[in-house]
Amino acid sequence: MVKISDLKLREVVNVVDGQRLGPIKDVDIDLGEGRISALILPGTGRLLGVFGREQETVVPWNKIVKIGMDVILVEVPGYASPRREAPL
Repeated sequence: MVKISDLKLREVVNVVDGQRLGPIKDVDIDLGEGRISALILPGTGRLLGVFGREQETVVPWNKIVKIGMDVILVEVPGYASPRREAPL
């Protein structure tokens, strides 16, 4: 059994491109089924969140490949990180 507080300490990594998506910010729970339906990851805000809301990344439970001791592997094809700069 794993506590949500333990999950929030693990880094989330996309297996498609090896990119670190960050730690878990929150979880989405399906109360009717009594299980986690998605992981909510933080996005990057504009100018430290001053101008505009932070965009969150929602990873559905079926996109989780493996939950390890230190890392959670997810498969998010087509994820475009707002942190990446465009090549020149």
